[in-house]
Amino acid sequence: MKPRPFFPTVLLLLGACCMYPTETLAQESENLIVISGVVKDARNKRTLEYVNVTAAGSNVGTITNSDGAFTLKIRPDIQSQSIEFSHLGYQSRTVTIPARGKQDQVFLLTPNSVVLKEVVVSPVDPRKLVEQAMQKKVTNYNDCSAMHTGFYRETAQKRRKYISISEAIVDVYKTPYTEDISKDRVRVFKGRRLLSPRLSDTLAIKLVGGPTQALVMDMVKNPDVLLSHEYMPFYEYILADYVTIDDRLHYAIRFAPRARLEDPLYEGTLYIDTESVAITRCEFNLDMRDKKKVTQMILRSKPPGLVFKPSHLSYLVTYRQAEGKTYLNYMRTEIKFRCDWKKKLLSTSYTVLSEVVLTDREDNPLATIPARESFRMHHVLSDRVMDFYDENFWEDYNIIEPTESLESAVKRLKKVNL
Repeated sequence: MKPRPFFPTVLLLLGACCMYPTETLAQESENLIVISGVVKDARNKRTLEYVNVTAAGSNVGTITNSDGAFTLKIRPDIQSQSIEFSHLGYQSRTVTIPARGKQDQVFLLTPNSVVLKEVVVSPVDPRKLVEQAMQKKVTNYNDCSAMHTGFYRETAQKRRKYISISEAIVDVYKTPYTEDISKDRVRVFKGRRLLSPRLSDTLAIKLVGGPTQALVMDMVKNPDVLLSHEYMPFYEYILADYVTIDDRLHYAIRFAPRARLEDPLYEGTLYIDTESVAITRCEFNLDMRDKKKVTQMILRSKPPGLVFKPSHLSYLVTYRQAEGKTYLNYMRTEIKFRCDWKKKLLSTSYTVLSEVVLTDREDNPLATIPARESFRMHHVLSDRVMDFYDENFWEDYNIIEPTESLESAVKRLKKVNL
């Protein structure tokens, strides 16, 4: 029995590209309430990455970057009085929004230790718990169609130097969880890119990934080889711990392949709400022991003579709970590999990181995304967005704030592209 690849094609790593201007409709940005700052651990002051930041009582939100920084823009029509912070293993925190917003502040979250003696622990069969979570997806997740707004970013680094940055605002249409992903679609609304002009930085290969990961990485709706009933027997499940997410107790269930199949499987941790039995988070890696098979799964094209050596693939998928339902929230993919040319002694290391956060949601939208406007599996994002960088490009859209290292890379790439 052969597993199907978990992700779509294509994530462009690098290569010379043509420009395709995208639509850049302006949004009204006056009277925006802007809250920005850094989220830290209250005890050791360590910055916290991937913290959910949400306008209370709304579908609007974002996440912190790997430096713990965020900016949340709230439109005038969203009458929220506070913002909420939630993170794995921490107490949720609510902060009142001043009339003019709050910028460049430090927000502290307190670790939420789970005291097992205060938890009523009953015997748990981890595999049956995972099966139950999948059986309950119809009641736990959105039972109507939805149009999401999202922000997608993909970057490529050659050693420690950024050589490619592509970003986009995307529309994501999702059908109810009673259906599969065949009618779900992604549309690129506006985007921008920066590519290194140096010939030595060019590496024209294509890997799995791209904005359509907002569809295929929804593991609950698209279980594929990770959570499907067909492949569950090939995994071993272990109850590893109890943790809190959004002030709710969760099972942390470790999973790993029970046997080696023709193609590599995954290992990682599922987080399942103890009350609702909803899967709210999954961290997992691809088994890297068979490098040849891994290459076949993730590499779609490369120049003749180039030797591709994958070393690491990790994934993170999170969901957000609101009003009794669970919604897809954030997805992150990191691929590390080395490349060299035949007859050359030295190889070069590369890291490709792609992430998407869903920042807004409209249930039961009046329109879907027409097939002619949808971003397809074979499309390359940096082929389809504009080649410029404007400080006010995103207007009132919520995005993932760039890290300090990314901001520095943008400044350098802008200089060499002038």
